[in-house]
Amino acid sequence: MANPEKSAFLTSETAAACIDIAGGSPLYAYSLEKLEQAADACLAFPNAYGLTVRYAMKACPNSSILKFFNSKNIHIDASSGYEVKRAMSAGIPAENISLSTQELPADFVDLVKMGIKVNACSVSQLERFGQAFEGTGQKVGIRVNPGVGSGGFSKSTTAFSKTNVGGPSSSFGIWHALVDDGTVPAVVEKYGLTVERIHTHIGSGSEPSIWQQVAVKSLSFCKVWDTVEALNLGGGYKVGRNEGEPTTDLQEIGKPVTEAFKEFAAENGRELKLEIEPGTYLVAMGGALVSTVQDKVFTTGEGSHTFLKLDSGMTDVLRPSLYGAIHPITVFPASGKTEDVGSETEDVVVVGHCCESGDLMTPKPGEPEDLSERTLRKAEIGDILVMDGSGAYCAGMSTKNYNSFPEAPEVLVDREGKAHLIRQRQPLEQVYQNEVTISDSVF
Repeated sequence: MANPEKSAFLTSETAAACIDIAGGSPLYAYSLEKLEQAADACLAFPNAYGLTVRYAMKACPNSSILKFFNSKNIHIDASSGYEVKRAMSAGIPAENISLSTQELPADFVDLVKMGIKVNACSVSQLERFGQAFEGTGQKVGIRVNPGVGSGGFSKSTTAFSKTNVGGPSSSFGIWHALVDDGTVPAVVEKYGLTVERIHTHIGSGSEPSIWQQVAVKSLSFCKVWDTVEALNLGGGYKVGRNEGEPTTDLQEIGKPVTEAFKEFAAENGRELKLEIEPGTYLVAMGGALVSTVQDKVFTTGEGSHTFLKLDSGMTDVLRPSLYGAIHPITVFPASGKTEDVGSETEDVVVVGHCCESGDLMTPKPGEPEDLSERTLRKAEIGDILVMDGSGAYCAGMSTKNYNSFPEAPEVLVDREGKAHLIRQRQPLEQVYQNEVTISDSVF
């Protein structure tokens, strides 16, 4: 439908209310109702002997969202030492935070002593961990690259993809052969560590069937150490942002895995707890980018288009430019009144405000180097444009400050539809406040 009266959770009126409380557009809006629905679905994930849901906070790290998930007893998956500290500053208990990182922070020892759980993601990380806690029996997790991956923008399970974090083309985790050949067990034994958790993650937007296969394979790594108490299977569950796109059925993919856990228990005498780490699934459809159409231009002749220019762009939602990702778009009237939603439509290309040809909001699906027209309600300068599916990897993964555009504010829409400001717009001075003035004589 090209001219709907409502987006995934915003109406003309609530979008206008978000703009008012944020002091203008662009802004990110989040629906508490949508976040809760997703949280409840994850907490109901099938399991045999206990479940811990960890929110992959890199998806959207605003403290209000972290606090909400904490209130639902959802724990945290952090990807850097900085994320750990950010979560703790939001009031998340240290013992509820797990760290899996490409860069082991210099102060990891202090973090572990606070109660942070660490998954070693390389042999060198495991060595450093062991050297720091030699002979103490310190508990540690092992992240394993299971040999295959699956991401939403790739059909291959072994080739490189920006959303694939498993297989021979991925640097994430310890290559599975190093577990099988005794390399990793030798390091664990050398330092007297206690492996309490096996962790695998294969990509964002992974195919459910491949995820299930890797889940079963991951259980084999749990056999290596009889101290393993939990298997963390990561996240990456598909979310259908657009009409006709599938969303992973958590109940469907979880039931066979539950049976595999029961079989493991029968064969090995250990009842493993399950951990999952959804990010996109929890927040993608609970968030939207709210922008204003600030200009409208056209070209003529072969290959010509009508362009809507927004007051936002790759500085706010990078996914279209990076992956060729497609987001649902709804145009609301500048008046902020549903009664003014028109019926006339037009085919347009939507672009961002950056001086960058790649700042494209309507690429061809999966092809960030090519543009595509979308049929939308006919827009005028000043109208409101909403990009749904912007709750995950948008505010947290933007190219903010390019062209010196400040970071956009964030707004939470409560269950009654009232808007609450949860992050202010960044002052321009903050963009360059860390610059240091040097003597003119240097020039």
